[in-house]
Amino acid sequence: MRSDQINNQRNIYKIVEKLSSRKFKNELTLLKTLIHDIVSHKEFEITGGRIWELNPIELSYTLKYQFGKLKKIPDGYSVNISDHGDTFTQLLKERTLLNYETDELLKSMGIWLYSMTGVGEIVRTKSGKFYKYVIGFNADSIKPQFSELLSVISSVASVHIQKLSNEAKQNKFKKDIKKASEIQRNLLPEHHYKFCDYSIFGICVPDSGVGGDYFDYLKYPGEEEDRLGVVIMDAASKGLSAAIQALFVSGAIRMAMGFSPKISLLLNRLNSLIFDNFPYERFVTLVFLELTTMSNRLVLYANAGHCQPIHYTPETDRIKFLSNTGGLLGLMKDQKFTVENFRLHPGDVLVLYTDGITEANDGEGNFFGEDRLCEIIRNNHHLSPQNIAYSILEDVQKFSADSFYNDDKTLVVIKREHSSEQDKETE
Repeated sequence: MRSDQINNQRNIYKIVEKLSSRKFKNELTLLKTLIHDIVSHKEFEITGGRIWELNPIELSYTLKYQFGKLKKIPDGYSVNISDHGDTFTQLLKERTLLNYETDELLKSMGIWLYSMTGVGEIVRTKSGKFYKYVIGFNADSIKPQFSELLSVISSVASVHIQKLSNEAKQNKFKKDIKKASEIQRNLLPEHHYKFCDYSIFGICVPDSGVGGDYFDYLKYPGEEEDRLGVVIMDAASKGLSAAIQALFVSGAIRMAMGFSPKISLLLNRLNSLIFDNFPYERFVTLVFLELTTMSNRLVLYANAGHCQPIHYTPETDRIKFLSNTGGLLGLMKDQKFTVENFRLHPGDVLVLYTDGITEANDGEGNFFGEDRLCEIIRNNHHLSPQNIAYSILEDVQKFSADSFYNDDKTLVVIKREHSSEQDKETE
């Protein structure tokens, strides 16, 4: 191998190494650096270099940057792809071409012989596929070895452009997720809620920025201050799609509450909406319960395929699960949902939760499970709803510390306090 070829290869290696080691703000910054470095190397004997960017609508390439000892081409100058025969199509096949210039304006600027290479992604247009960028170099004479080495640089530059593109997409995705997370957090109610002699504490811990878990406290319209709706749900999918589904369901429920609906009718309508609007991430599990101020503190509820809420009565040390009263929301077009009821005595604790609690994994295939959850509730029933919830989350966290898989975790803890002697007599 001749010494001049070896020197050229070494110089190309230095340029490639420089590209690999630097951080670039965007694609054009990278290509500008590349043009500058190649034209500035005396060994290449290159007079000037240019960056052309594809306009897929106009089917042309527009000048984006030029550097070298030549008359300056007017800013924004474009060359039509059709005016250059099959040059740009051939470039896609061979990546690098060595040609004589045919554009009259470029020839008048002293550009007669040029070598060009395609860089970046390949864009599909109505007239075929073309490189997003073309970089061209001109000189009085261009050695064939330069075009060969230019192909190497083109490949490396394309890899780095793809990396920049991926980083930009990831950054945009992160911003979108952050925004979605803010919206989702704003939709969640305050953790604490006091209604009559019910103390309530809810908390949602998404596995990622957004998730499909959701809970809410729902006031009825008008003068109906004797009832409070409490809902908890879990979307079947994960991440952003689950968050969208949760936002949809929360909006639908809040809108329906303006009409003071019956629980069964609300779930029937919600089921149809989910079925019609989410054909791929279809089903949702949900519990809707209604706390009342009736003298016996009757609680109405419907469970649409959700984890069965746990009702603990310390006076008798009894644990009862609120079983399903209907199927998963959105799984079938027409479903019926029934409503059941129970009494919440003073001191009773009711825990609503999503499967991220009971299905937390210890890394060895063991689930946290309902039995362990019941035991925590039993041992901490004397505490406030907030402390009961934190006791559960802390134990779940310790249990699943070695697990690679995590899920959203949501809890709503409701406790009826001993509010008055009259309540005790009523009981």
